[in-house]
Amino acid sequence: MESTRPKLVIRNSETRDAAAIARLTAKVYGRAEAYSAAQIRGQINNFPEGQFLAEYEGQVVGFCATLIVPEAAALTDHRWTAISGGGFGTRHDPDGDILYGMEVCVDPDYRRLRIGQRFYRKRQELCQALELQGIAFGGRMPGYARRRRKYPEPEAYLDAVLDKQLRDPVINFQVNQGYRVKGVLHDYLPSDRESGGHAVLMLWENPLAPPRETANARTRGSAPDRLPASVRVATVQFQMRGIDRIEQFEEQVEYFVDVAADYAADFVVFPELYTLELLSIDKNKLPPEKAILKIADYTERYLAFMEKLAVGYNINIVGGSHPTRVDNGDIRNIAYVFLRDGSVHRQEKLHPTPSERRWWNIKGGYGADAINTDCGPIGVMICYDSEFPELARHLVNQGAMMLFVPFCTDERRGYLRVRYCCHARAVENQCYVITSGVVGNLPNVENMDIHYAESAILTPSDFAFARDGVAADTAPNTETIAIADLSLADLLTSRQSGAVQNLRDRRFDLYRVDWKDPATPGIGSR
Repeated sequence: MESTRPKLVIRNSETRDAAAIARLTAKVYGRAEAYSAAQIRGQINNFPEGQFLAEYEGQVVGFCATLIVPEAAALTDHRWTAISGGGFGTRHDPDGDILYGMEVCVDPDYRRLRIGQRFYRKRQELCQALELQGIAFGGRMPGYARRRRKYPEPEAYLDAVLDKQLRDPVINFQVNQGYRVKGVLHDYLPSDRESGGHAVLMLWENPLAPPRETANARTRGSAPDRLPASVRVATVQFQMRGIDRIEQFEEQVEYFVDVAADYAADFVVFPELYTLELLSIDKNKLPPEKAILKIADYTERYLAFMEKLAVGYNINIVGGSHPTRVDNGDIRNIAYVFLRDGSVHRQEKLHPTPSERRWWNIKGGYGADAINTDCGPIGVMICYDSEFPELARHLVNQGAMMLFVPFCTDERRGYLRVRYCCHARAVENQCYVITSGVVGNLPNVENMDIHYAESAILTPSDFAFARDGVAADTAPNTETIAIADLSLADLLTSRQSGAVQNLRDRRFDLYRVDWKDPATPGIGSR
């Protein structure tokens, strides 16, 4: 008999699975309570070894999310939103000693396949492989709300289940899996109405755990395990100049890509709207609304050219931004990212400036997704977007450690708005921010007459980084390039044990930001 492929597979989730997992959670929980694809990407990027999915004949039918936390956080009173980092897994701590189960979700059409049991076994295998002390989570008690009149306090209901006076399918299942009840977590997940918003704190103690004094975090998902220790980035301060043919623009771009590649840079970033230099080819001054349509006609050639450079020079290129006509006919300001593996990604500018809207009728875009690269996840914020803190936090929640900001500002005050906000984003998100601006002028192009820039590579403000939080910068209004090495290991260390720990110290009990799914306006993610 010929061998056949397995029908049911349990494997680690990958970022390419994010959309399918999000759809599964919408089916199970409804759209209002579903995970977003961005949250799934965050879980995977923050702790890839701890995320699992079940595939049945190629279809995603279950997923399981975990993170590592200190025992003190896991075994004391807490809320799901706080310990899970709002569902993004940002509270993952490689130096912790407890594997925390933040989610198990199974397609109701496949619940007879014991997928939940398989996930529980995977968690135990991971816990033992990482030499952790145990597994904890807040388990549902879905029978409580129906019996609340008889058992006003969730502790009384729990005692009745443990004394076998009642049967609760979830609590009984978890106890049968070897978990020990540690108590009730009040108001753990308010949206879980069947459980009255409460949960049962469950603990599985690892029988193979090493003594606490000898345990180490050697394989616990820290950046050095899966990413380069440092990344070299280059930012181009690009001079706008009048040209006669498109080849001159391409020669100018290729020159800087070549320089960055010669310095063995992993990334090179260009400024916002630098492709508007192409409008100077036409010696007849075009009105703004016609000019922006003209520049959009170059999109296909521009993408092919930049993709070729990224592969040919073996470098990741953040291609500034380029006005692009989208399917509905709108013009959007879009940053294209060309990775050295030949893939192309895009990030739309979400917040057009008043002048962009007035002069060029540029519309705001949608979505903000971290982009996975061979140097870790990155994010892109185009100029004005950097002045809205929600966007940077959303990208960092998804695992981004470097944020690239192509910008185009006309004079020093406008430049300083971008510069100050970018440094604030670096501090509050404990990440690197790389800015790239245009200089020079285009006398025959409307609204591109003067420019001011001091491009920079910015860091958090802590002992591991440059004294002023500036790894490198450029002279004002000079065409040049700045290069710096950025330590990912130092970045993660500062997030866990820096003088301040902005990402860990957020008050999830006081505030949160919900991002809406652009495919279904009006629907948020939990």
